[in-house]
Amino acid sequence: MQNDGSFNPDARYDAILVGAGIMSATLAALLHELDPQLRLLLVERLEAPALESSAAVNNAGTGHAANCELNYTPMQPNGRVATDKAVAINAAFERSLEFWGSLLERGRLTSTDFLHRAAHISAVWSPANIAFLRQRFEQLKHIPAFAEMRWTEDRQVLSEWMPLVMEGRDPNQAVAATRIERGTDVDFGALTRAYLLPLQSSGALTVQYGTEVSNLKRQRRSNMTEGDWRVITKGPSGRREVRAPFVFLGAGGGALPLLQRSGIPEGDDFAGFPVSGLWLVCNDAALAEQQRAKVYGKAAVGAPPMSVPHLDTRWMDGRRSLLFGPFAGFSSKFLKQGSLLDLPNSVRPSNLLPMLQVGATNIELVRYLINQLRQSSDQRFNALRDFLPTARQDDWSLSVAGQRVQIIKRSKEGGRLQLGTEVVAARDGSLAALLGASPGASTAVTIMLEVLQRCFPERLASAEWQERLTELLPSFYGDPQRDPDVLKGMRERSDGLLGLSG
Repeated sequence: MQNDGSFNPDARYDAILVGAGIMSATLAALLHELDPQLRLLLVERLEAPALESSAAVNNAGTGHAANCELNYTPMQPNGRVATDKAVAINAAFERSLEFWGSLLERGRLTSTDFLHRAAHISAVWSPANIAFLRQRFEQLKHIPAFAEMRWTEDRQVLSEWMPLVMEGRDPNQAVAATRIERGTDVDFGALTRAYLLPLQSSGALTVQYGTEVSNLKRQRRSNMTEGDWRVITKGPSGRREVRAPFVFLGAGGGALPLLQRSGIPEGDDFAGFPVSGLWLVCNDAALAEQQRAKVYGKAAVGAPPMSVPHLDTRWMDGRRSLLFGPFAGFSSKFLKQGSLLDLPNSVRPSNLLPMLQVGATNIELVRYLINQLRQSSDQRFNALRDFLPTARQDDWSLSVAGQRVQIIKRSKEGGRLQLGTEVVAARDGSLAALLGASPGASTAVTIMLEVLQRCFPERLASAEWQERLTELLPSFYGDPQRDPDVLKGMRERSDGLLGLSG
């Protein structure tokens, strides 16, 4: 902003993206591929990209494809599991793989160091959970996306699949597991940086680190481009004004306060409840090398989806690691590096009642969180030993994971806890915000395509964008959820380009 009140045209962009995590980075990459002439600005309050939810230690690192995550296939009253969500998530992850493969083919990604093969296993050991897992397997094995899923109760096979889980286990304890070999571990922090670097180097993307959005407002004055957003930032160079016809709020837990600050009526329907996470991290490199799979269990009754217990092989900072958790905690912060006032400052007359209603109708969740907060280190270790009977406490240390803000949405029936992710967009498409958590990063490409459909409908329908989109995503007009040939073609192409074969 100049002293005479005039506006510097160089501070106007085609799009302003807030938050340098996997979501904004994915959108930036998509927009650039569709129109390389777009001027993009990325604003990040921290000093580098991917330091919040996208950082490897702050998330599970699972390429969520619904292979092993039992919360995506809940049991129904009729004794069958619901499979629609699992099929949709699987297709969305295939879309992400397709996009990464195309960028690698075009030289936009220089390596696949962010992506590693890791078998996905679901393991349970109570009669009720074994019955549930068997029902899940019997239904999923007939769906093309999960046709390669294997089932076993054989202890020798189980020991081959997950040696650490079976070693030292009571031989009389019944155990069952399913396995899909084509699973992945993804370092979303590394992927975020891989997206951003070539965009910055080419000059297509300007990034301002250490810069916070203090205010944003829609402007419709005659001396401005019609419909521009006026975004006020505060950074190392002081207060600055930037403008753009489109703003994306991809700031993780920080998106909700900014959405509220924008003043769009669509934001009035939402509140958020923060949930923090804790990992137990293995300090024994030799032990970590023995675990070559992601082993997911069954969540406790009332537990939020992010609290499904799992023993995870991980690649972080170029080396294999082993994590167990997460354990739920509570902080009023919306971001790991946020403020304790985030939650109270988010309360509005429009969302106070829905928040109270969610608390009153989710007693099991409230009870679960309270019990998690009361856990001692010995209790957490006992939970680990349920998965890894031979675990030694000295080999594991506690690490704080990221913050997640669970969506609370106002509806005619009252406040509702909204699991998953949700795009909130202004009616005119000039602003979009992403709220929610899992499966989040794994389905980022599909989510950002929704942003384009809702906010750039005319350009997306143009011949130019259509041609570029089909070159980028060859299966875009196919349906991998219903057409096995489309799914097969996507997988063969992605496996070849990304080195996932074998």
